[in-house]
Amino acid sequence: MAIIKDILQTMEYGPSPESNEHVIAWLGQHERGFGHFIDGKFTDPAANDSFEVSSPANGNVLAHVARGTTEDVDRAVAAATRAFKSWSKLAGHERARHLYALARHIQKRERFLAVLESMDNGKPIRESRDIDIPLVARHFYHHAGWAELIESELPGYQPVGVCGQVIPWNFPLLMLAWKIAPALAAGNTVVLKPAEQTPLTALAFAEICREAGLPDGVVNIVTGEGETGAALVGHPGVAKVAFTGSTEVGRIIRRATAGTGKKLSLELGGKSPFIVFEDADLDSAVEGLVDAIWFNQGEVCCAGSRLLVQEGIAEKFYAKLRARMATLRVGDPLDKSTDIGAVVSTEQLERIGALVAKGKQEGAEVFQPSIPMPAKGCFFPPTLMTGVEPASTVAMVEIFGPVLVAMTFRTPDEAVALANNTRYGLAASIWSENINRSLDLAARVKAGVVWINATNLFDAAAGFGGYHESGFGREGGLEGLYEYLVPSHGKPTKGTKAGKPQLNAAPSTTAIAASAEPIDRTAKLYIGGKQARPDSGYSYAVVNPAGKTVGLAGLGNRKDIRNAVEAAAKAGSWGAATGHNRAQILYYIAENLSARAAEFEARLRSLTSASAKDAAVEVATSIRRAFFYAGFADKYDGAVHATKSRHVTLAMNEPFGIMGIVCPDEAPLLGFVSLLMPALAVGNRAVVVPSARYPLAATDFYQLLDTSDVPAGVVSIVTGETASLAKTLAEHDEVAALWDFGSTTDAATIEAASAGNLKPVWTGGSRDWSSSDGQGREFLRRATQVKNIWVPYGE
Repeated sequence: MAIIKDILQTMEYGPSPESNEHVIAWLGQHERGFGHFIDGKFTDPAANDSFEVSSPANGNVLAHVARGTTEDVDRAVAAATRAFKSWSKLAGHERARHLYALARHIQKRERFLAVLESMDNGKPIRESRDIDIPLVARHFYHHAGWAELIESELPGYQPVGVCGQVIPWNFPLLMLAWKIAPALAAGNTVVLKPAEQTPLTALAFAEICREAGLPDGVVNIVTGEGETGAALVGHPGVAKVAFTGSTEVGRIIRRATAGTGKKLSLELGGKSPFIVFEDADLDSAVEGLVDAIWFNQGEVCCAGSRLLVQEGIAEKFYAKLRARMATLRVGDPLDKSTDIGAVVSTEQLERIGALVAKGKQEGAEVFQPSIPMPAKGCFFPPTLMTGVEPASTVAMVEIFGPVLVAMTFRTPDEAVALANNTRYGLAASIWSENINRSLDLAARVKAGVVWINATNLFDAAAGFGGYHESGFGREGGLEGLYEYLVPSHGKPTKGTKAGKPQLNAAPSTTAIAASAEPIDRTAKLYIGGKQARPDSGYSYAVVNPAGKTVGLAGLGNRKDIRNAVEAAAKAGSWGAATGHNRAQILYYIAENLSARAAEFEARLRSLTSASAKDAAVEVATSIRRAFFYAGFADKYDGAVHATKSRHVTLAMNEPFGIMGIVCPDEAPLLGFVSLLMPALAVGNRAVVVPSARYPLAATDFYQLLDTSDVPAGVVSIVTGETASLAKTLAEHDEVAALWDFGSTTDAATIEAASAGNLKPVWTGGSRDWSSSDGQGREFLRRATQVKNIWVPYGE
C-alpha cells in the first residue's frame, strides 16, 4: 500500500470509482425500452420504432429509446395545447409551488442523475455531480421565484403558448432546465426533444415530473433524431421555438420558422477568446484555461478555445500550460479522479481528429502530453496548437473538443482585434491584474458573456447568450424570462393601411403635370450626413389618396443600402457616447421639430389628406415621442445580478450596432419617429426605409438631423420600394438587427433572408402609433442585446 508522504510527493491518484448500481437497476427496469412522455405518462411510439443509446466511454448499450415521428409530435403538441388552457391561468403562486417541487425532487435524486448523466454523455462524474446537477436545481428554484413574482414585476406580459424546445448533447439535463424552468414559470407548456445521443436524463426528469405532481401535459418529452426535431420546429401548434446547438442547424431553423409568427431564440456556436496579459497571475490563468477548454472535454459552446497571450510572456505561459497538461487524467467518466472524460460519439471524435490534422497541415505546431489513454471508447487527448494564424481553419471553426489554439498579441488594441475576428460572439475570458484594462476590454469585446479572471461561470440569475452567429435571445435571469413572454396588448388599431404603392420609376428630370398646389423638388436620399442621388438615377411619383402627385422621391436600390451601411460603420462613436449626450441630441431633434411643426403638419395634410387637427396631433405626438426616448437615453439601465458566486455580475444593455428599420405607411411621420428614436437612444446607428407611399415626411426630417448635431452616418434614409430594400437589409451581414413594420414583403422572405448572419428580426405588424402600443420599454429592449460581465471581488 502506498504511504501518504509518498503520495504527496508524486501526487499520483489511485482509482476512485463512483458506484452506478442504482442507475443500472433503473435501466434494467426499462430494458424493454423507453417510450415518449406525453400527457403525463409514457406512451409507445406511433411507428413502434426505437434506437440504441450507448455509453461513449465503453460502447455499451444503455437503453433503447423511441424514435419519434410526426404523429408522436402531433400527440405531444395536442397534449401541451390542452394543458396550456389551465396552466396559463394558474396563479403565479401555484406555478411557483410546482417549480419548487421539481427543484426539491431533483435535489433528492442528485447522485442518481449525476451518474446517469456521466454514463450517457461521457463527462467526468465530478463535473456532473458538482456543477451540472446543482445548477439544474438552481434553475428550478430561481424560476419558482419568478413564477411567484411575475404578475407584479412584469405586468402587461402573458405567456406565449406551447413551446417547442430542442436541446444538445453536451449538457443534457442542464439545457433542459435552462429551457423548461423559465417556460413553465411564465405560464407556457412544453414539448421538448433531447439530443438523440443523450436522452436518458430527460426521461428521468419526466419521471420526476410525474412524481412531483406536475399537471398532465405541461411537460412533454419526445425522443428522436433530426427528423423529430424538424417536425417539432415546424409544427403549426408551436408558438415558440427554443434551440441550442450548432450555428448550421440554427440557420435551418431560422429559415423553417420564417413567416410563421413563431417566437424564436437561438443559442448557437462559439469560438471564445481567452486573453492573457503579461501582468496576469499566470498560474491562476493556467488553471482557468484548464477549466475553459478541457472542462466537459471541450464540448462547450462557450469554451475558451482561442488562447490570446501577450507576446512577452507567451513562451513562459506555454511552458506552464504544457506542464499542467501532462498532469491531466483522461479516462473513465465515473472515476472521481478523471479530468477529461469521453467525447460524446465516434462521429464527433473523428471530426475533432480531422480538424487537428487540418491545423497541422496549415502549419500549426501540435502538442499532446504523454499521458495514458484508454484503449477503448471515444477519448481524445488534451491538445495545444501554437503558431496558429488568425485565418487558419482551426482558429475560425468551432472544433467542439479538447483542442486549444494559441496566438499572440502585443497591445490591448491588437487583443481586441483578434478577439473580435470571428463570426461568433458568445463569450470571452480576460486575465489581468489591471482592472481598468480588464473592464475596458470587456466593453470592447463583442460577446454576450465576459468573465474577468475567471471562466465558465453560470447562474440562473444571469443571462447567457451571444452576439452575431452565436444566436440571439438569452437564457437565465430576467432577460431569459422575456423569451417566454409576449406583451399582452389589446388588438392593435390597424388604421388606414395603405395599399402597395405603384413605384413608377421616372428620370428625375421628368416634369409633373401642373396642379393647384406647388410641387416640391425631388427628395434625395440621405446617406452619411449628406443628401445623395439614388444610384439608379430614377425617382418615383408620390401620390396622395386623392390621386394628386405631390412630389418625387428617389428610387433607392441595393447599392444605396450598401453605401448607407458603410456610412453607419464609420459612425461607431455614437454607441460609445454617453446616454446624456445622446439624450441632448434627441431633445434637440424634438426642439427643432417643434419649431417647424406647422411645416410638417402641412406636409402630412398634402400627403395623406389628413385633417388639420389630425396632422397637428401626429406632429405633437412625434415631438412627445422624441422627448420620451430622450428621457430614456440615460435611464435604460442594466442590472447587477444576484448570482450565487462572489462576483459583481453586470448586465449591460448594449446597442446592436447597425440596425435596419422599415417604417409603416400608417402615421408616416409618427411611425418613422417611433421606430428611429428608441434605436438612437440606446446607441444604434440606423439605416431607415420610410413609408414608400408617404416618404416625404421622412425626407423632410433629414433637415432636422442636419441642424440637430446628429453625427454623419448615424441616420441614413433610403426611399424606394420597401419590399426589395427590406430584403437587402435582411441579407446584409453588417446589419445586426432589423425591424420591419412596413414592408409589403411577407415575413417569411425577410426572416429567411436574415439567416446569413442570424440577425434578430422584428416584424411588428400594424399598430396604433398614437397609443401606448407605439412606445415603451419593449422597443428599447428589442434595440439592445445584454452583455453579462462577471467581475470578481474580494480575495
